Amino acid sequence: MQKSIFLVDMNAYFISCEMTRNPALRGIPAAVAGDPDKRTGIILAANYEARALGVRTAMTLHEALKRCPDLTLVPPDHHFYAEKSREVMAILDQFSPIVEQNSIDEAWLDMTGCEGLFGPPQVAAQKIMQAIDDQLGLWCSIGISDNKFLAKMASEMKKPQGITELRQADVPRLLWPQPVRAMYGIGGKTAEKLERLGVRTIGELARLDHQFLVQAFGKAGDEMHRHANGIDDAPVQTRRYDEAKSIGRSTTLPEDVSDLVKAKLVILELASEVGRRARRAGSKGQTVQITLKYTDFRVVTRQMTIEPTWLTDIIYQAGCTLLEQNWDAARPVRLLGISLSGFGREDQPRQLSMFDQPTTSDQTTTTARSTSNQTTVNPRSTALKREQLDKAMDDICAKHGAGKITRAALIRDDSSHKPKQD
Repeated sequence: MQKSIFLVDMNAYFISCEMTRNPALRGIPAAVAGDPDKRTGIILAANYEARALGVRTAMTLHEALKRCPDLTLVPPDHHFYAEKSREVMAILDQFSPIVEQNSIDEAWLDMTGCEGLFGPPQVAAQKIMQAIDDQLGLWCSIGISDNKFLAKMASEMKKPQGITELRQADVPRLLWPQPVRAMYGIGGKTAEKLERLGVRTIGELARLDHQFLVQAFGKAGDEMHRHANGIDDAPVQTRRYDEAKSIGRSTTLPEDVSDLVKAKLVILELASEVGRRARRAGSKGQTVQITLKYTDFRVVTRQMTIEPTWLTDIIYQAGCTLLEQNWDAARPVRLLGISLSGFGREDQPRQLSMFDQPTTSDQTTTTARSTSNQTTVNPRSTALKREQLDKAMDDICAKHGAGKITRAALIRDDSSHKPKQD
């Protein structure tokens, strides 16, 4: 039996979610952006009216507003987008018992053997598309193929609301003429290296000597060669983001980063969101993990155990410790992530931080000699103040939007370290 794998990709997802609750955004150039009020940051998602005027994801707001002065900007609401994502996945579950969520706005479905229920692949894809539109008011594109890689490539070929079938036999005609930069899994640096080798299309990559690719790119070279020839043996596996086990954020950077200071700023921005979500869930975690993806697509994860916390500063400091221990300026990174896991209850003992500063007090904890007086560390008082500060910021974000208050270190118009949302 021929396998039938779908990739459902939501179109312009963040701004499309916003249009479901604010129909006035339909038909005009609009985008979700990092900080609309300050006119700094980057575009996270643009609708098709804005794209027609040259506005693109990860573009700085300054550049976007130069291209489209009438662009309507909306602050991001990641909690709302996550809720809508769960609703999309619930619809997909009605069509296949095997749904693998790849990101907040896309998922693979193994539709093999479902023809008796939903008809041939093209008909089934149309039914999925219609169900999502009717129930949620969201558009999607669907790729159909024999495997996950080709389904992903097919989903990119017709947007918005397109259905494309790309089978193994179609690879020479439909896949090989495309530029190598368009191939799923190939980033900017890898594409530049391939182009220096004279490889500009996927077809040229497919015809390149396999051993040469492995020598030049390592394990990633083997995968590139297989994908360029339409080969992918990875099965679709039932998977969801499980926030009960882990709360995390990761981001693909607009530019590869080799500067540790810039990397720490990204970690601070991500840790702020992780801490906010942990407090909203009422869960304190005791394992902090960072993820580094390098330009050669190798991924490194490192973690450490701390006292249970949901405080942004503690999550951030742990992330920085791990980052410093594993940073190599000679190996630029293209993705950074941080997560919190090992959760307990909200009523766990309050975090006592190794980073707390001395205050004058009669309490006996750790003492430090100064030139004028004796001081002591009061970690309980400092931790309580940090918790009160975090919760005050949470309240402001919940009431007025995430862009209304931020940490001072993040207030800078430097797009080179700002995250890009896919």
